[in-house]
Amino acid sequence: LLCRDVSSNLLSSFPVTGLHGLTHLKLTGNHALQSLISSESFPELKVMEMPYAYQCCAFGACESHYRISSQWNKDENSSVDDLHRKDSGLLHIQDERDFEDFFLDFEEDLKAHHSVQCSPSPGPFKPCEHLFGSWLIRIGVWTIVALTVVCNALVSATVFGAPLYLSSVKLLIGLLAVVNASMGLASGVLAGVDASTFGSFARYGAQWESGAGCRVTGLLSIFASEASVFLLTLAALERAFSVRQATKFETRSSVAALKVAIAFCLVLALSVAAVPLLAGSRDGLSPLCLPLPFGEPSAMGYMVALVLLNSLCFLVMTIAYTKLYCSLEKGELDSVWDCSMVKHIALLLFTNCILYCPVAFLAFSSLLNLTFISPEVVKSILLVIVPLPACLNPLLYICFNPHFKEDLGSLQKQTLLWRRSKHASLISVNSEDIEKQSCDSTQALVTFTSAGISYDVPASSSLVPSSYQMTESCKLSAVAFVPCR
Repeated sequence: LLCRDVSSNLLSSFPVTGLHGLTHLKLTGNHALQSLISSESFPELKVMEMPYAYQCCAFGACESHYRISSQWNKDENSSVDDLHRKDSGLLHIQDERDFEDFFLDFEEDLKAHHSVQCSPSPGPFKPCEHLFGSWLIRIGVWTIVALTVVCNALVSATVFGAPLYLSSVKLLIGLLAVVNASMGLASGVLAGVDASTFGSFARYGAQWESGAGCRVTGLLSIFASEASVFLLTLAALERAFSVRQATKFETRSSVAALKVAIAFCLVLALSVAAVPLLAGSRDGLSPLCLPLPFGEPSAMGYMVALVLLNSLCFLVMTIAYTKLYCSLEKGELDSVWDCSMVKHIALLLFTNCILYCPVAFLAFSSLLNLTFISPEVVKSILLVIVPLPACLNPLLYICFNPHFKEDLGSLQKQTLLWRRSKHASLISVNSEDIEKQSCDSTQALVTFTSAGISYDVPASSSLVPSSYQMTESCKLSAVAFVPCR
């Protein structure tokens, strides 16, 4: 038995008994067959087609090795000088020998380089050894993951945990931090897979690529990326309308309408991220769990559609802020209510738009069949540039927004008061002592914060005058009371 075609079946394993003399083997379409096949079991094998590219790694078909497109053509990765020398040598041999001797020498030359023609062949996106491929990408991903998780957790804690009033723009900033933390979690999963399969990714590549873990990671990554863009668009529109209404002494939009818009953005992002899962195609699968901007038309079309949708969002944000700055007179921005948040959203818009340019260029260059971008550059964009806004957004808020310092100081004082009250309750002896000590220590637990604390005006409050909305900060003292029982 020399040739065997068992493609498009439900094989989960392939027997080797009695098949050592096979020269041609076709196993494509057996998606349940994910284990590696030993090259020692088929010493005479010359041509084989496998379900996954990782299974060709056992036959020496790694991405850096010699590869054959046919029995008469060499790989395009071989150097030009070697190819010219080989061609001249073949022509010289062909002149001196007959065709049969030439064919035998050519087959011996094939065996010296690569004895098996295996497809699909491994490559930078179907690696044999390392998922990330380079230490530069690996260090960059781990750095982004650490900063993203820590900084977004800190921003979320200060926004939602501080006792100050949670305004509409702060709500958007807090939700943006939660979404960005999800992006860091997805990148952390990929970094963990790269570390756990270091040097032997081919053994686990098929299971990871077609498993539920990779699908969930891809869903989380696309959802976090799209939700971040949608929430940032909503924040830009909210700031533009809020400042315009504040300058005209009008009432602000209700929080209920904002919550409906937030829910719509999250549902839309989840729907966009679920499209690859609902399609159910196995052709566009990647171990990076992200849609690749080349290869299958469906994957390329999905990537281009995402770029167009996000470009539309950035265009809407740019138009909204351009109209906002053009409508304000010189120096008027500094006098409107909460100008720090207006400037912060503008900074986020500029940063995210700049970082999205390489992703858009990658998608459109693939659509136009521009092949001058190397696979290493594509990998760097997908693994480093795409999650980079999730790392920079909380850093910009922490470093340049005064609201973070106010919320952090208020949260620290609230934590200190809670610890003191808990310590006072632990040293009490009986109920009378508890009541007496709690009442006597009320004066000590009342804390007056500095007069420079900035407060957000409630989104829908008929009791707050319009002149209050025009001030950037409220020069009032905040009093934290401890109940006396």
